[in-house]
Amino acid sequence: MPLYEYKCEDCGLNFEVRQKFSDEPIDTCRFCGGQAKKMISKTAFTLKGGGWYDQGYAHEKSCPAPAAGGGEACTTCPKAVNG
Repeated sequence: MPLYEYKCEDCGLNFEVRQKFSDEPIDTCRFCGGQAKKMISKTAFTLKGGGWYDQGYAHEKSCPAPAAGGGEACTTCPKAVNG
């Protein structure tokens, strides 16, 4: 379940509430009983690790051609990684 951040307009307290997407927003501060408003905060979503974005989409550098004499292309090239 997502964690939502609220701020009480009466006492100024910031607090968090774990709610379902289908739950109605809280409108009362559970500490002082004042009016609470849902805040917009940064998401904790980040892309980590390798994958299609890291292996070819994010970097616009060119891969060197295989060296004469049987050398290999760069190891970060999507073609080298994915075959």
